Amino acid sequence: NLVRDFITADFKASVQEVFDKALGGEETANYEFPVMTKGGARVDVLLNATTRRDETNHVIGVVGIGQDITARINQEQEYAKLIDSANAPIFGIDVNGNVNVWNQCAIRVTGFDAKDVMGKNLVRDFITTDFKASVQEVFDKALQGEET
Repeated sequence: NLVRDFITADFKASVQEVFDKALGGEETANYEFPVMTKGGARVDVLLNATTRRDETNHVIGVVGIGQDITARINQEQEYAKLIDSANAPIFGIDVNGNVNVWNQCAIRVTGFDAKDVMGKNLVRDFITTDFKASVQEVFDKALQGEET
């Protein structure tokens, strides 16, 4: 059994659910989970699971396509460490203007801890009234791919 033999304990139920859904005709795309190699190393996998059907359209199994994303995840973690430890305040916002990155220098400069700002609208909640419009314009352009 693939799930029983190769999936880590903390992901067995959710990976089984992905396969069960595929057996029921519901595809799953971009599901991330770890597997353990024969040598005991952890490998992070990105899975797409789809229903496999015979010529009469009856479900006969699941086709799972996995991609090793271990290197990408490690690179993302290194990138996050670099951002967090930078000597300049670094922040990020999502498409709605809500803070999703707030590094240690931003904490030191502003006095706001990450838990104080994450998920809050940066312009509305943290920019002074006299700069709200100009800062919002810069963000709007950046979100449209224009450098400012």
